[in-house]
Amino acid sequence: MIVRTLQEAEAGDRRIVSPDGNWESTRLLLKDDGMGYSFHITTIYKGADFMLHYKRHLETVYCMSGRGEVETLSDGKKHPIEPGTVYILNNNDKHILRAFEEMTMACVFNPPLNGKEVHNPDGSYNLDAESIRD
Repeated sequence: MIVRTLQEAEAGDRRIVSPDGNWESTRLLLKDDGMGYSFHITTIYKGADFMLHYKRHLETVYCMSGRGEVETLSDGKKHPIEPGTVYILNNNDKHILRAFEEMTMACVFNPPLNGKEVHNPDGSYNLDAESIRD
């Protein structure tokens, strides 16, 4: 059994802050934990507006607090995000995430992240541990 608290993870090396200043993510469950997915609590800062494209990962995102929107670039549709909303990137969807307020999100990635990933210029994460940026 694995038991962790958010506070312990935030105080350790599981809290990652994006170089671009749009988000921070505390990675509670990672690839090395052996569950086949990773689980994160991510804060999207108010005013953030950035493109993401997880080419090698599927992601499910549940909004716990805050307000914003996600826009799918394939069709230009904008979907409001508020507490209780889940969006699922089941087709490696290229999208824009906007935070009208600071948002706290619970995120699941498959395949799991290794822990130190930050977004590449194209909005994706690398797949292999050897490719992790420090």
